[in-house]
Amino acid sequence: MVGSRSLLNLLNCKTLKCSSYASHLYVFILGLILAYATTFSYHVQAYSVNCKTMNFSSKYEHCGIHSDGVRDLHCFGKYNSRGKQNCVWKPGNHATKKTYTLIIQQPTKKYCKARSNITETSNYIFFYDKHNMTVEVFENSESTNCTKAVFRGSPKTYTLRCGPPNNVKFSRHSGRLTVTVTWPQEDIKFIKYYSVRYKALGSLSWNKPPVQSQNGEHCTVDNLNSSLVYTVQIQCVTNEKCTQCVWSEPYTVPSELTTQPVIVNLHDTDIAENKGHRLLSLTWKYPAKEVHDGYNLTIRKASGEGPCDWKKTTHTEIRLILSYSSYHLNISAVNNASTSPVVGRIIPRREDGPSMGAGKLNVTVHSNSSFTIYWEVNLIRTYVCYSVEWMKKGHKAAYISFYEDKNNYRTISSLPEPLEPYKRYSITLHTRPNKDTCNMKHINNSESTYGNKQFYFIEGSPISAPTNISSHNVKLNSVVLQWSSIPEEDTRGFLLGYIIHYTEYHNRGTERNITVDPEFDSYELGDLESGMVYEVQISGFTQAGAGVRSTAGLFKTNNEGYSKLMGPIIIFAVGAIVLIFGSPIIKRAKVLLWPSIPNPGNSNAMQKIERPCELKLLESINILKVEEWDTNSLQILEKEEEVIPASTLTSLPLLHATEDEEDSSEIICNWFHRDAEGSSGDILPDITAETFSGIQPTDLQISPLAFTCGYTTMEMFQQGMLPNTPTVTQAMESKAGDMELTVVKSRLDYIRQFSTSPVLDNNEDISMIL
Repeated sequence: MVGSRSLLNLLNCKTLKCSSYASHLYVFILGLILAYATTFSYHVQAYSVNCKTMNFSSKYEHCGIHSDGVRDLHCFGKYNSRGKQNCVWKPGNHATKKTYTLIIQQPTKKYCKARSNITETSNYIFFYDKHNMTVEVFENSESTNCTKAVFRGSPKTYTLRCGPPNNVKFSRHSGRLTVTVTWPQEDIKFIKYYSVRYKALGSLSWNKPPVQSQNGEHCTVDNLNSSLVYTVQIQCVTNEKCTQCVWSEPYTVPSELTTQPVIVNLHDTDIAENKGHRLLSLTWKYPAKEVHDGYNLTIRKASGEGPCDWKKTTHTEIRLILSYSSYHLNISAVNNASTSPVVGRIIPRREDGPSMGAGKLNVTVHSNSSFTIYWEVNLIRTYVCYSVEWMKKGHKAAYISFYEDKNNYRTISSLPEPLEPYKRYSITLHTRPNKDTCNMKHINNSESTYGNKQFYFIEGSPISAPTNISSHNVKLNSVVLQWSSIPEEDTRGFLLGYIIHYTEYHNRGTERNITVDPEFDSYELGDLESGMVYEVQISGFTQAGAGVRSTAGLFKTNNEGYSKLMGPIIIFAVGAIVLIFGSPIIKRAKVLLWPSIPNPGNSNAMQKIERPCELKLLESINILKVEEWDTNSLQILEKEEEVIPASTLTSLPLLHATEDEEDSSEIICNWFHRDAEGSSGDILPDITAETFSGIQPTDLQISPLAFTCGYTTMEMFQQGMLPNTPTVTQAMESKAGDMELTVVKSRLDYIRQFSTSPVLDNNEDISMIL
C-alpha cells in the first residue's frame, strides 16, 4: 500500500509540474507496473529465497539419488541470453503428486538461491557465468520418498543448446517421407539444418548415417517400405551458436496408405417438399487393412465457384442437399502421415427436374458477349440473391452471382469467353436464400435450382441428313419409311422437323414434299401409285432453313395383279406344306392323343400254330405269362381220354364248317401257348387228333366262345378256360359228314393257375378242361 501511494504521488507530481515529460513517464510507470505484476505472479507460482534462511542439512538430508526418482538434470543456455540458463529434468516413476525444489549454488561468489513449489520439469535460472555452478533438484522434498538429481558445470562446459523442435509433421507418399519441423522462437534464426534418423518399429538399430535436411524446415527421406511403421527422431545440426543439439522424443510414423476407398452406394433423389433440391446419399468403405484415422471428403461445384467444402470424418456415410448443378466429389483415407489415393465422382447436372418446366426462363442474345435472362415476376418477392451458370455441351460451365430485388431480368455482359455461332448453350438459374451475401458460404443446402433453358447465339441449317433410311410394310398405295435422327451437334439450331422429298423414279415428275415433326423417326407415305418405283430423300430443317438431303433411296409399291395372286399363292403354299408335312404330323398327333393298341400276334405271350390238322397244345410250357397279372405256377392234371361223337361236334358253335376248308382248318388249328414261368420244367405230352367217326357226345357243354379270326387275346383265352366247363381241345369236321371225331385229352384233367395278383391273392382261380 505504501508503494502504491508513493507511485500515485509521483504520478501527480509529474502530471502537475512536468507535463512535457508526461508521455515518457507514462511508459515508464506502465513498465514498473508490469514488472511488479510479473514478479508477484512469479512468486505465487515458484518463489525464490536466499539459502541462508534455510537449513539444508536438516531439511533435505533424507533425499537421495535413485534410478526411479527424478533424474537427467541438465542446464544449458541460449546464445543471446548470457547469465541465464534453462534447467530440465525427468520426473520419478512412482511419485503421485510431483512438486520440485531447485537450488542453485556458486560458492566462489557466495551465491545460493532456492526455488520451491515447481510443478513443471523445467525452469530458468540466473547465475554468474564465469564461476562454477552446482544445481540440485528435489522431488517431493517433504515426503519420505524424496529423491534428487545433481548437475555441475564450469564456464568451459556451459553449453548453448538448440532444440528440440516444437512441432513436427510427417507426410508419406510413394515410399518417400517428408518431415516438416517448427523450432522454438529463440532457436529459429540459429538452426540452419537438422538431421533425421529412423528405424522400423520394433527394430533395435537406427539407420546410418542420419539423413540431413535441405534447410531448417524440410527434410526428405527416400526408399522407405510403404507398408512398414517407422520410429523417427530429429536433431539440429550443431554450429557455433548451437554447440549442443539433442534428439527429440521418438515419433511413430504409421504406414503409407496406398489403397483408395471404394464407393458402395450413390443415390441421387429429388426432395418432394423442397423443389429444386436433390438429396445425395453416399456410402463408401476402405477395403485395405492399412491403419487409417478417418476420411477427408471434399465437394465443390464443377463450374469452379467457391467454396470448396472440406470435411474430416470417421464415418463412412454422408448426406448432402444440393441443387441441380454439377459437382465434383472426392474421398480419401488419412492418418497422421499419409493420405490414400482419391476416389472421385462427378455428380452430373440435372435438366429434367420437376421444377424446371418450360416457360420459367427466357434468354435474349444481344451479341457474342452479352445476353439477358428473364424469370417470373413473383420470384423477386422471395429471393434477391441469384446465380447463373451457362455452358456449351462438353465444356466447363461459366458462372456469375448477383443481387437483384427490383427487376425480373438480368443482363450479363463481358462474358469470360465469347459465344460461338451454331453451338447450343444451356443456361441455369439458381436461387440462394442467404441475403447477407450472394456468394455461397458452404455447399450443403445453400441454393436451389429454379429453371433451365437452351439457346443459340446464331442458328444455322443442319449440315447432315438422316441416315439408315428403310422402307417397311409396302402396299399397293403406301409404304412406311424409317430413319435415324440427325445428331444434335449437326443440327446447328433447334430442329423443327423433317422434310420427305419423293418423286416417281422413271417419269421424273413433280417432286412432292411432306413435313414431319422432329419427334418422329418414321412416317407412312400414302397416295402412291401401285407398281411404281419412287425415289425418296429426307432432310431436317431449323429456323435458318432446310439442311442437306440424304442419299436417294428407291422403293417400289406392290402390283395390283400381284396382290390378286397373293391369295391363291398362299393357299397353294399352305396345301403343299400340309401334303409334305401332314402325314408325319398326323401320325405324331395320333401317337400323342390316342395310345396304340398292342397286336397280340406280335406279343411274346402267345404264339400261333400254323400246321393244319395237327394240334400241339402247350408243347413246351414252363411258365404261363399273363399280361394282366402275374402267375406263379401252372399245373396240368391228367384225366382219362374221352371219345366224343362227331355228330355232337356239329352242334358246337365254337367249331363249324365254313365254305373255305383251308380257313376252317386254320381256325380249328389256331391255338396259342405260352411258357409258364416258374414251373418245374415238365413238358406236356403231345395231343394228337384221331379219327372222329363214331364219337358220341357225352355231357358236352357248348362253349360261349367262337374264334372268328386267326388269333385270340389273352382275355378270350381265359374266358374259354372257365372253371368246371368242358372245352373241346381239337375238332375236325370231315367232308363226308359221317366221320367219327375222337378227342384225345392226352391225360389232361385241368389247368390250374396260382396268381400273385392282388385281386386273386385270396381266391384260387382254377380252369378246367374236361
